[in-house]
Amino acid sequence: MTTTTATTSTPTPTATSTTATSSAGVTRNTAQQVLTSLSTGSGIDTASLVTALVQAQFAAKNAAITAKNTTLTAQISAASTLKSTIANFSTALGSLSGGGTLQTQPVSSNPTALGVSAISGTKTGNLSSSVTVTALAAAQGSRSTAVADRTATIATGTLTLKLGTATYSSDGTSMTGFTANAGSSVSINVTDGSLDGIASAINAAKAGVTASVITDQDGKAVLSLKGTTGATQAFTLQADDSSSKLADFNVGYGTGATKTTLTGTAANAQLTVDGVSVQRSSNTITDLVTGVKLQLNAVTSGPVSLTSSRPTSALTQAVSDLVDTYNQVYASAKSLTDTGTGDLKSDTAAKTLLRSLQTLTTKSLVSTGTSGAPTTLAQLGVATNRDGTLSVNTATLNKVLAAYPDEVEAMFATTSGNALGLSSTISGISLAASSSITGLGASMSRYTKAQTELTDAQAKITTQSDAMSTRLTQQFSTMNSKVAAYKATQTFMTNQIAAWNKSN
Repeated sequence: MTTTTATTSTPTPTATSTTATSSAGVTRNTAQQVLTSLSTGSGIDTASLVTALVQAQFAAKNAAITAKNTTLTAQISAASTLKSTIANFSTALGSLSGGGTLQTQPVSSNPTALGVSAISGTKTGNLSSSVTVTALAAAQGSRSTAVADRTATIATGTLTLKLGTATYSSDGTSMTGFTANAGSSVSINVTDGSLDGIASAINAAKAGVTASVITDQDGKAVLSLKGTTGATQAFTLQADDSSSKLADFNVGYGTGATKTTLTGTAANAQLTVDGVSVQRSSNTITDLVTGVKLQLNAVTSGPVSLTSSRPTSALTQAVSDLVDTYNQVYASAKSLTDTGTGDLKSDTAAKTLLRSLQTLTTKSLVSTGTSGAPTTLAQLGVATNRDGTLSVNTATLNKVLAAYPDEVEAMFATTSGNALGLSSTISGISLAASSSITGLGASMSRYTKAQTELTDAQAKITTQSDAMSTRLTQQFSTMNSKVAAYKATQTFMTNQIAAWNKSN
C-alpha cells in the first residue's frame, strides 16, 4: 500500500551536511577561513561565515525534527488509510446484508395483484400459502364546489372533524349514517378564510384527513379531502356556525353537506388466507403470513400461491467475496503493523484491529438451538491459512448450505435481524477502530498533536538561529573593525620605518 508523506519545511544548510560529523567539519573549515583571512590581511566574508556557523550549530536538531516529522506524517496517513479500509469493509457488508439478496425471498404467483416481500429478521424458507383478494382497502374522499379565486376570503370560524364508521348511498356519493369513534372529535380553527387557508388549517390539525386545493379544467379551485384507508376511518366535517359560509364545506351525514360530494368511501381490504376470511384496514399487511409483507394491488380472480426462493448461489458468492475483501483488509493491517517496517508497528489501536480480524472465523455469529448447525465461519468451510489470510472450502460450504440454510442466512442478516451476525461484528470492529478515545481516531489525534509540537520546536530553533546569526554578525563586524584598525597602524608603522631607513 502506498502512503503519501508530507514533511514540514525546515531551513536547509547551504553547502554543508546536516550530520554531527559534517557540523564539526564545517566548524574546522570556518576556523581555517578566519585564520587564512587574518594572516593574508584580506577582508572576511562574514555573511558566509555566520550562515555556515549557524547551520552547523543547529544541523543535528533540524535533521532530528525533519526525521520525526516524516515519521509522524507516515503514521497519520497509515492510520487514516487503515481506518477507512475497515470502515469501507463494514459499509459494503452492511449494504450486502441489507439489500435482501442474501435472504430467502417470498414469491407470489401473481405479483401484479399481490406483491410480497420478506420482513427483516424472519424466516420464510418453508413458505406455502394461498391468498385470494376480494376487495381492496379504500379511503373516504370528498370534493367541494368550485371557487373562482382560491385566495379570496370565504369565511373564518371553527370546523369540527370526526372519524368513525359510515354507511353510504348505493352510488357512494353521500352518507346515509355515521357513528363516530370515541375521542375522535377535533376542532379546527380557520383564521385565514381563503380556500388555501381552510386547507392549511385542516392539514395543521393532523387528524387523519389531508386537504389539498386542485385547479379544475375551468381554472377554478376545488377543496379535496382524503382520509386514510379502513372502514373505521370515515370522516365528517361540520362548521360550528351553520350560517357561516364555512358550512359550504361540510362533509358527511347530518351536517348539511349540500355543496360537497363524496369521491370515495372508507372500506377494509377483504381477503382469504389459506381458507380463512379476514379483513384489514390497509392494503399493506404484515400480520397475516409469518415473515411476509403483503401488498394488495388489485382484486384477484382466484387464489395466489405464495412460495419462497432460497439465495443459495448468492450466499456462496457472498462467502467468497467476504474472504476476498477480508484478505485485502488483513494484508493492509498486517503490513502497517509489521514489527520491522510498519508505520503503525507501535500503534496499539492498529494491533487491536489486527487481533480482532484474526479471531473473526472462530467468533459465534448466530445463536441456534439446532443440533449440529454452524455458528462460525470456520464451520462454513472458511479456513485460516498460515499467513493469516482466509480461504474457502467450497465442498464444505455447499454441504452446510444444503443442511442448514436458515442458519447460514442468519449469519449474513442485518444488524437488526441478528445482533451477533457478520454485519454486526464487522460494524463493531469498525466502530472500535474508529474510536477517538481508544481507536485509530485517537492515534491520529495523538500524531497530529506531536506534529504541532514539532512545528513549535522548529519555530523555537528558527528564533535561536536568528539570535545567533545576529550575535555572530555583530561580533565579526567588531572584529573586522579592529583588524582594519590594526592593519592601518601596521601600514603606518611600516611606512614610517621605511622612511627612517631611507633617511639613514
